[in-house]
Amino acid sequence: MKFLRELLQKNFSTLLSMLLLVAVPIVGSSSLTFILYRNQQFLENLTTSQSLLYFVLVGVAMAFSLVNTTAVVLVTGFYLGWSGFPGMVVAYALAALTGYQIATMLDHGKMLGFLSHFPKVDAVMKELKTDSWQLIFLTRVSPVTPFALMTFVLAIMRVRRWPFLLASIAGMLPRSLFFYWLGTKAQDVFALLKDPGTGTTGKLLLFVLVAASFFGLYYLFNQALKRALNKGAAAAANQA
Repeated sequence: MKFLRELLQKNFSTLLSMLLLVAVPIVGSSSLTFILYRNQQFLENLTTSQSLLYFVLVGVAMAFSLVNTTAVVLVTGFYLGWSGFPGMVVAYALAALTGYQIATMLDHGKMLGFLSHFPKVDAVMKELKTDSWQLIFLTRVSPVTPFALMTFVLAIMRVRRWPFLLASIAGMLPRSLFFYWLGTKAQDVFALLKDPGTGTTGKLLLFVLVAASFFGLYYLFNQALKRALNKGAAAAANQA
């Protein structure tokens, strides 16, 4: 109870932000459907400059968790086709960097400062940072981990900016390519958003991605814990 009380007292703004990043996409996806319904012809005939503006807007929206990333990929694939995929990658990069910067500004290192009072937790966190590229990649691979929330969590862990960006893009690519392909093949964008209809092969692919993320993260945490315990035991032996 003491741990939870101190956690809430010292990190309330950080925890509130994380909660909002989970809840907001539900509302955002509904709003996106309504906007699409009212502006179908506009999205079908975007000019080059309008397309650039579109990717900037969706990048910022994803950063603040205003829309679900999968919904954005499906919609972009439906309206823009494969010519819009590079722009989608840029939008992801913009979302990741924006979210990283906002999280850093909001947290100011408070969460890590709080965790430093708990030596075992702090030691594991430090060990995880040594595997930051793998950690970031695995959190991005899974289609069920919230994009903006994971950006926030990784940012407050103080992983380095550019490895964070590169690993984020690499991790998002497998599922993004799949959902983008679904978008290009769809006949009705609203039916698509309601039910992507991934089929047996698609469901198998998504299961593999989720399983790879889960077991990969489990392995990383387990290895980080072992290294932290071994270092702690070695330090205690040296003191003795």
